[in-house]
Amino acid sequence: MSLALLSILAIVFYLGGASLLAAPLTGCPRTPQRLGLGAATLAVLLHIAVLLGAHGGRVDLHFFAALSLVACVVAALTLLVNLSKPVAGLGVIVFPLAALLLGLDTFLAPPTTPNPLDWQISLHVAIALFGYSLLSIAAVLAVLLAVQERALRTHRPIRLVRALPPLTQTESLLFRLIGAGFALLTLTLLSGLLFIQNIRAQHLIHTTVLSVLAWLIFGTLLWGRWKHGWRGRSAVNLCLIGMAVLLLAFFGSKAVLELILHRTV
Repeated sequence: MSLALLSILAIVFYLGGASLLAAPLTGCPRTPQRLGLGAATLAVLLHIAVLLGAHGGRVDLHFFAALSLVACVVAALTLLVNLSKPVAGLGVIVFPLAALLLGLDTFLAPPTTPNPLDWQISLHVAIALFGYSLLSIAAVLAVLLAVQERALRTHRPIRLVRALPPLTQTESLLFRLIGAGFALLTLTLLSGLLFIQNIRAQHLIHTTVLSVLAWLIFGTLLWGRWKHGWRGRSAVNLCLIGMAVLLLAFFGSKAVLELILHRTV
């Protein structure tokens, strides 16, 4: 089966899963949430098959390939989160984005060849990937938390709120995700210090500086939560700012190098 067909099937299942999860939010008759998550699971498996087939089983860190890889990991982790804390709203946002980024990589991105990575750099990349993905999910959850708080504060309940756990549980899940992502981000920075030899030659100065800044923002948020009980809008804003900085750290520099300067590393 061709990679293009696998990609189309994955996109269909991603969008189908998101539609099933979103059905109760639009007033349609309730559909089994398991059916939506099952469709998304098939999408993730097909997405993995596309990534393996397109890049020969190696990790391709070029711009569009990296976006697709991160989207796949985020979608997979979203499924795992829903096993313990059903949060249908996450899938409604994450799965269509995964479909979009897979489509961009498959049908619009220029062909690329993965750079060979030794085991130390592969380990560094894997830690970074999971940390980034957990914090991405936390950012989506922060947006949903803000919507949930606003609906409760204005006494104007919206259907999206029904797809979320109670406010305290949503907030607890948010900080657990941030805590896990922060720990992995810390390991990413430490492994980078150990394994990356020349950050200037590898065009990693901006990535490193912005990653450290994001680490400080998330660390401040966790410290404020522990010391002063930060929550609500302050927590949401810091989470989104930290995620924006982290997004720029990797994909911002990648976009400039590959899409504007037409340089690949």
